[in-house]
Amino acid sequence: MTTPTTPATPATPTTSAPRELAIAATGLRKAYGDKTVLDGIDLAVPAGTVFSLLGPNGAGKTTAVQILTTLIGADAGELRVGGHDLASAPDAVRAAIGVTGQFSAVDNLITGEENMLLMADLHHLGRREGRRVTAELLERFDLVEAARKPASTYSGGMRRRLDIAMTLVGEPRVIFLDEPTTGLDPRSRHTMWGIIRELVAGGVTVFLTTQYLDEADELADRIAVLHGGRIVAQGTAEELKRLVPGGHVRLRFTDPVAYESAAAALRDAVRDDGALSLQIPSNGSQRELRAVLDWLDAAEVEADELTVHTPDLDDVFFALTGSTTAADSTTSDSTTSGSNAGSTAPAARTAADSTADSKETVR
Repeated sequence: MTTPTTPATPATPTTSAPRELAIAATGLRKAYGDKTVLDGIDLAVPAGTVFSLLGPNGAGKTTAVQILTTLIGADAGELRVGGHDLASAPDAVRAAIGVTGQFSAVDNLITGEENMLLMADLHHLGRREGRRVTAELLERFDLVEAARKPASTYSGGMRRRLDIAMTLVGEPRVIFLDEPTTGLDPRSRHTMWGIIRELVAGGVTVFLTTQYLDEADELADRIAVLHGGRIVAQGTAEELKRLVPGGHVRLRFTDPVAYESAAAALRDAVRDDGALSLQIPSNGSQRELRAVLDWLDAAEVEADELTVHTPDLDDVFFALTGSTTAADSTTSDSTTSGSNAGSTAPAARTAADSTADSKETVR
């Protein structure tokens, strides 16, 4: 006799627990006289992520950093950093954070090693422990050869690496980087990006302010745009880009017959008869791109080039902050074939120094 079995109960789907917040601010306000710098902003930064605060000069980015790092007081708001309340436990907050400001804290009159040992003394590390930590960080930041040279002889990139190494002496779990790559050459900027990624991979939370939009696009898990003392938009880079209209797919033809056939079927497309191209409104998503490619296959029409144009963070920045140079902003391009439809990879640029669009054309 076979004993009937009870059907297995389907497993209850599990959801991952939300990450602990390394930084939480609610209703943060700061004014100087009748000038309101921060007008009730809210921030939530999960531990082990990069959060980037963007905004034009004078938007209040540095003020926000100064408040969250206990350098100045807020007029109002509930603020927690590293799990500690700023108002009731400022010393605990200071013990949990590291700060690299806009201007280097390196003493140029002494060597890199001496700068590190000085920081070890300030953190009350013993002599042996201080030398161990110093040696490890100098090696980690590729400064061993220059360690006993005066910091005044260091390049800008070396001085910035030393600055961050000094910040890490106390093993902070939350690091504030206020425009860390301003003035660095492209190679040094990319080196700094690698350092930031390594820190986050180790569980460190990074609060980044920057004027370089490609830097935020490259590094940040979430981005907030500060303008007029308020957060005007917040989300991932891709979420912010979708706030700005103007994305489209461009089809270019060399055969006039194929071009006319496509134009007759795609009545909503914008024609450019001189260039034999059609422009189709699109948000650049894989689904919309696949739909265009499927239509081409079904109609037996072959485009010689398909280009996806998507708004970048420059466009978002100009649109949200009301920049008068918004009209000068262009979109980033990514050109692909149907076999690589899912790869749109927009090229990000900085507000001050936009580079040429990135294009990969497959014919």
